[in-house]
Amino acid sequence: MLVQVYNLMAHAFVLFLLFSYIISTHIHACKQTERSSLLSFASTLSSSPLNWTSIDCCRWKGITCDQDGWVTRLLLPSKGLKGGISPFALANLTHLNLSHNSLYGSLETQFFLSLNQLEILDLSYNHLSGELPLSLPSSSIRTVDLSSNHFFGAIPSSFFQQASNLTSFNVNNNTFTGYVPSSICLHYSHSLRLLDFSSNLFNGDLAPGLGKCSELQVFRASHNNLSGLLPEDIYNATKLEEIALPFNSLHGAISDKIVNLTNLAILDLSFNHFGGELPLNLGKLSKLKFVTFDFNNLEGALPPSLMNCTNLVELHLGNNNLEGDISMLDFSRLSQLTKLDLRVNNFTGEVPVSLYSCRSLKAIGLAKNHLKGQIQAEILSLKSLSFLSLGGNRFTKLTWAMKILMSIKSLHTLSLAGSYEGEGMPSDDDMVDFDGFHNLRVLNLADSNLNGQIPLWISKLKNLEILQLSFNQITGPIPSWLGTLPRLFYIDLSNNRISGEFPKKLCRLPRLLYGLNIASQAYQYEFELPIYGSSSVAPFQIFPTHKLSFFPKTIVLSKNNIVGDIPTEIGQLQLLQELYLDSNNFSGIIPDQISNLKNLEVLDLSTNHLSGKIPLSLASLNFLKEFNVSYNNLEGSIPTSTQLQSFEASAFEGNPKLCGAPLPNKCKPNKGIDADNKNNKDVHNGLHQLPWFYIFVALGFLVGFLGVCGSLIINKTWRYTYFRFIDNVQEGLEARYLYY
Repeated sequence: MLVQVYNLMAHAFVLFLLFSYIISTHIHACKQTERSSLLSFASTLSSSPLNWTSIDCCRWKGITCDQDGWVTRLLLPSKGLKGGISPFALANLTHLNLSHNSLYGSLETQFFLSLNQLEILDLSYNHLSGELPLSLPSSSIRTVDLSSNHFFGAIPSSFFQQASNLTSFNVNNNTFTGYVPSSICLHYSHSLRLLDFSSNLFNGDLAPGLGKCSELQVFRASHNNLSGLLPEDIYNATKLEEIALPFNSLHGAISDKIVNLTNLAILDLSFNHFGGELPLNLGKLSKLKFVTFDFNNLEGALPPSLMNCTNLVELHLGNNNLEGDISMLDFSRLSQLTKLDLRVNNFTGEVPVSLYSCRSLKAIGLAKNHLKGQIQAEILSLKSLSFLSLGGNRFTKLTWAMKILMSIKSLHTLSLAGSYEGEGMPSDDDMVDFDGFHNLRVLNLADSNLNGQIPLWISKLKNLEILQLSFNQITGPIPSWLGTLPRLFYIDLSNNRISGEFPKKLCRLPRLLYGLNIASQAYQYEFELPIYGSSSVAPFQIFPTHKLSFFPKTIVLSKNNIVGDIPTEIGQLQLLQELYLDSNNFSGIIPDQISNLKNLEVLDLSTNHLSGKIPLSLASLNFLKEFNVSYNNLEGSIPTSTQLQSFEASAFEGNPKLCGAPLPNKCKPNKGIDADNKNNKDVHNGLHQLPWFYIFVALGFLVGFLGVCGSLIINKTWRYTYFRFIDNVQEGLEARYLYY
């Protein structure tokens, strides 16, 4: 009896499970129309990794359905989708995320036609283009992310008419034009928390309206063409936590009303034209963590109240007209401070001792001010200090400073250029038992008229990558051991009194040898603060960069007293990009082996005593942007039908026996050469009559020309866009790559 009861219960349980499965399957099975719409979308993809094969689309990857079988979510971020985007007939869709794929096409009105329940729309990081439709599809929409695409045109004034519940709108990194639609807060959505219009082509003034977004927390509009004043009503958006407007043309003073934004943590107004003094009560913004005002026209002293911002992590005020005695400020309360950048201002006094209480400091930039005094031993308390830039001041006792600083194990970048005028280079006798700077990557002691020779202790800096000693009074020869430093790729010894010959061992620098680029990962290192320098492409502009890779692989020996031949071994440095040997006493011929430097972009051999002909092989240097052999004793014709003729005549002047284009003096005919050429042509069975020969010559010239001009155009366009606010080299910066 018990067995029968047990069997009945078991059968009943199985039937219950079967019935539940049937009901569940029936409830979640997707609608045929929805399945068809999804398959239609998949069919537009050029390569579909979706593998949507089962009958029930509710079980497909990235698909979520409700209990009635309607598709509510389509989430396929970073799935490698490629192809056009098509409209969805998914009336119950609430979440659509196709971000980080390779979809193209436009968002035409019919794309949104049936998506009247949509809440989340994320199409970021694709290749979508075109103008935006007249309006968003749904009054339920909360998040719109169209960033990193190719959308263009103005955002229609009606676009937000159904956006009463919108909380986040991001169109960063497109090419939108017209005005920033600040009116969104006036007429449509008051619940916005994030607005990101960065990296577009918006222009004109910021119209009032943002103050009506009472819930707004993040407002970004960097890298545009905005002008005018900050609208006063922005200070009514008291929940703002971030304002980021760098790289625009905004001007005017920063209003005292900014203290109303008591929740502000990030304030970035850098690379604009803001002027006036900083608000005296700026310190009331106790939640401030990141303050960036670089490259403006701010003036006056730092408000003492700023030292009350005890949550400050980074303070960037460089390249302004700020002044005052900073040694009077008490930094000791800023225990969270990691980066302090006050470079290129008019500050006076000494380095504040209180600064050494900020034990979290990783980067200090005080260069190009009017500071004086000495580096104190208390700086050793900054155990995490990686970046120290103190150049362009009036410090004394360089050797004392180096003895202290070499014990900071975390130090990667040290720039003291122009701060120790007329002192001696720290010698080996001064640095007895030297054992420091183990992690130093950048050493800049330029522009100080330091005397003495290049000391041997530098040979122990095995991680050194950039050595800048230009504009000093250094004497003696170039030490051969420089060629043994395993990571060194940038050497600037220009504008000194160095004598002797070019050491052959320097032609074995590991970082410049093909196949031995042992530090490619290290080359991607980023500085804690930007380094500033000028380049051969634009020697009268200053470029800030965080990347070590900005600096080309370079040897600069200009304006010294170096004699002898240019060693043929120089052809081993196949990764070298820039070579400056001008204004020395080099003699002999231009070695043919220079043509092995296939990555060379700059070659300057001017103002020497070189003789002989210009090697025809130099025409194979297709990446040359700058070439100069003027004021030597060169002779013969400039190689014809080559890239060399694309340079101006000034690159060849001062060589009386040199002839041919682009110089005005033509070469005299050489009958012997003409006869030899004729015989060679006859041997090649009339090859001179074939048009292919001339086509190949023309193509070779065209490729070389584009190699130069194309890269120049790209470099100049990129640099102009990024540094359009940097108009002049700061006073005293004369070297091509003198940075601070």
